[in-house]
Amino acid sequence: MDEVFERVKGAKLKAPKGIGFVVLVIILIFLGYSCFYTVGVDEVGVVQRFGRYVRTTQPGLNFKLPTGIEKVTKVKVRYVFKEEFGFRTIRAGVRTRYATGSAYLAESLMLTGDLNVAVVPWIVQYRINDPYKYLFKVRDVRGTLRDLAEATMRLVVGDRSINEVISKREEIAAEAEKALQKELDEAETGIKVVNVELKKTNVPEPVQPSFNEVNQAIQEKERMIYQAREQYNKVIPAAKGNAEKTIRFAEGYALDRVNRAKGDAARFLALYQEYVKAKDVTRRRMYLEAISKIFPKMGKKYIVDSEQKNLLPLLNLQSKKGSGK
Repeated sequence: MDEVFERVKGAKLKAPKGIGFVVLVIILIFLGYSCFYTVGVDEVGVVQRFGRYVRTTQPGLNFKLPTGIEKVTKVKVRYVFKEEFGFRTIRAGVRTRYATGSAYLAESLMLTGDLNVAVVPWIVQYRINDPYKYLFKVRDVRGTLRDLAEATMRLVVGDRSINEVISKREEIAAEAEKALQKELDEAETGIKVVNVELKKTNVPEPVQPSFNEVNQAIQEKERMIYQAREQYNKVIPAAKGNAEKTIRFAEGYALDRVNRAKGDAARFLALYQEYVKAKDVTRRRMYLEAISKIFPKMGKKYIVDSEQKNLLPLLNLQSKKGSGK
């Protein structure tokens, strides 16, 4: 190029006349302008020479050969793209408006593992991490992404029950994100999945009343089971405590009876041994001990002479008692 400029400087050109000169100037300006291009901070430039990939340029001012020889395609590698399934965003903002209906319902209708139908709308957010693969490896990257995302989500939802699909959205989204990234890598799409988010999942509107009744029945069942367990936890421990108390009382009573019997037997044996040694003395002592226990418990006592023959004196005992004599 320097050599060309030097020759142009040294040459004595005659100013062409007419429209040819204007056309030449315009062509030169266009060729010079097409040699320079700017790449944004969130982009990279993919340069093709006669349709073949040659290099990738970074953000800033860059140079290339004129149009017709080299072509630049700018790819946003830091921008997060979004694909929506089952709905479309009409207007984003504080009060985001969505478009739903039969046109998008087919994307979100899925069969669960327990043979129920669920409406599962979701979003896939992604970035372009390999511009070369994104531009040259797959003909329709967006269509491939949507097909793989839908197939992956149907596969994940098909392994779950309807209750899990409704209540475990984050878990399903995480599993779908991992599976989708694997499929995209195998297809060499050059796409990195940033996030998979499930919106509010539910059953189709025609069966929603019946589904709500089923849920109410399940909740009623759970409530009754909870109440039964609560009653069980109150009654059974108390019964076990009473049974344990009765067993301990019986064991104590049995031990007391056995110890008393052993003590009585030991005392009887000791008494018998003394009785064998001195029968008369032991018999008299036993008699006196018995009388000492019995005698105080008796009422009035009348001592009668063993030689008394006549009962007449005994007839006045009551009268004497009444007169105070």
